[in-house]
Amino acid sequence: MTINPTAGGVTSARSPVRTAALAVAATFLLVGLAGFIPGLTTDYGDMTFAGHHSGAHLLGIFQVSILHNIVHLLFGAAGLVLARSVSGARAYLIGGGAIYLVLWLYGLVVGQDSAANFVPVNTADDWLHLVLGLGMIALGLLLTRRTRH
Repeated sequence: MTINPTAGGVTSARSPVRTAALAVAATFLLVGLAGFIPGLTTDYGDMTFAGHHSGAHLLGIFQVSILHNIVHLLFGAAGLVLARSVSGARAYLIGGGAIYLVLWLYGLVVGQDSAANFVPVNTADDWLHLVLGLGMIALGLLLTRRTRH
């Protein structure tokens, strides 16, 4: 019995889009966990639950808070669930990429010292969000395009 993976069914042979979604999801889980590890996160004692006043930085570069780390963990967990099917993996990559492009625009518009910067994000986060958004969308589209014979 064969399950059609293009129809969204679960299959034992992992498709490239499912593999990519799993890799992205695992990366988000690792980043979420790393945000809670002193040393990987500088100024760990200055981390707040939320808001632009959090002084903690993952790898000394990306501003993080408890909420920011939780969002990464939840995004990674969602990816693990959605990567169980081709259609779910594609939706995760394209939809998640679109979310990250919106976050990039949000970060550009909202000032870093604004109360609206509650996650929080800094300039490094903003540009990482652009790269993530474009990369995820590209993976979702390129790994599921149909080839003509």
